[in-house]
Amino acid sequence: MPPPQLTNPIKTIQGVRVPNSKSTWDITVAYSADSPQGTISSITPHQPPSQDSTQFPLLLPSLTHPHIHIDKAFIHGAPEHAHLLPVTGSFQEALSFTTQAKGQFALPALTKRGEWLLAESVASGVTAMRAFVEVDRAVQTTCLDAGGILKEKWKDACEIQIVCFAQDPIFSGMHGEENRGLMEKGILTRHTDVIGTTPYVESDIHSAKMNIDWAIDRAMHLGLHVDFHLDYNLDHNKEPLVWYVLKRLREKGWTSQLGKRVMLGHCSRLTLFSSVEWERLAREIREGDLPVSFVGLPTSDLYMASPPPGEGAGARAPHEKQRGTLQVPEMIRKYALDAVMGVNNVGNAFTPWGSPDPLSLACLGVGVYQTGTQADAELLYECVSTRARAAIGLPIRTSSGSDLTLKQGDRPDFLLFYNLDDTGCELSRVRGSVAEVVWDPPARLSRAVACNGRLMVKPMAEMRSQSCPGSNLGYI
Repeated sequence: MPPPQLTNPIKTIQGVRVPNSKSTWDITVAYSADSPQGTISSITPHQPPSQDSTQFPLLLPSLTHPHIHIDKAFIHGAPEHAHLLPVTGSFQEALSFTTQAKGQFALPALTKRGEWLLAESVASGVTAMRAFVEVDRAVQTTCLDAGGILKEKWKDACEIQIVCFAQDPIFSGMHGEENRGLMEKGILTRHTDVIGTTPYVESDIHSAKMNIDWAIDRAMHLGLHVDFHLDYNLDHNKEPLVWYVLKRLREKGWTSQLGKRVMLGHCSRLTLFSSVEWERLAREIREGDLPVSFVGLPTSDLYMASPPPGEGAGARAPHEKQRGTLQVPEMIRKYALDAVMGVNNVGNAFTPWGSPDPLSLACLGVGVYQTGTQADAELLYECVSTRARAAIGLPIRTSSGSDLTLKQGDRPDFLLFYNLDDTGCELSRVRGSVAEVVWDPPARLSRAVACNGRLMVKPMAEMRSQSCPGSNLGYI
């Protein structure tokens, strides 16, 4: 499967809408030896002024996957894994079935499924992602090899950060030492940008803390980011390991000055925190100048994260189905924490539902977080776009942090949302704001995606350009 065809670099875009403006604008992009990917050189009023700006496309920053498993995507769509469809839907079953699937992983199938994920993601508007690939005794470095192939092959359409990831124990169990040895080998490859581990799969708290220490030490030594799957439970009786992570980061001297970031994923145990604990968490991160981000993974967490069954008086009634996922907007607004949203898994036993489209995740967030205002929608878009990109340590493409209005000096990574008729009824409903895009995401064919100043060529693009104003794109 080839990567998407891209146009020549864009020179001008004439007649677009931007957030919170009733006017239409023309965008000019300049290229140089210092900036071969291009830079927005000017944003000027469109002439002549439009009487009905809603008919022009809406210009927004491109999307980001801050946490996605590229090697486990669409296992359920592969015939060789048809016997591993969910039966109970439990976390232990997902671990078991995925381990069995990994025993059949081969490089051609891994790259094929990875390209399914990349194709749907890029078509949705994703131009950057942090992709987890597992390294252990079952797969050796095959998943890492596939990740390296995909990273190079798709580099013009999507910037891919590879996480050399230990899903299995590296300090406990029969194969912990072997797994750790393979990880030591994997993190030294040129493809690896991030060290990732799963402390909670270790057999005891001591081994989990050794897992954390190893990852922090190796990341600091090699100058890599570190990314933990952490505290994935809803059990009051389990010690939250987030405190140990922060303690060791402070003791090791990992601060924002190092230029490498720390991501903590899932963390559903934190949803049991009191206000006092949340305030302590925010204070420790702030006072330690720790570059820590949290990524909520609602599609997986709502499906998987549940409290222990309990016994006797503590047993839950059959109708109780408590779920937990990080309350991302509250973490940002109330505690000034850095938090974003990620898709995590697609089409496997950990998450058999959902799509790779980050906008569908932002849409889900409206209900999960009960965030229904226009300002809420803009924050949710940031959490799968500009904030997500910054959280994984890539340069922010918007000059004013997480603001959704592209400006002069920004790199030309963006999405254009067209009012395209996808009903066959010769009707096209206008989405006039960021909120309307989040509340009801338009179809992929309604989106034009630009990465490094080049547009992804899509089927039916000619129909879109003929039916929508503001489609005048110039190339050099």
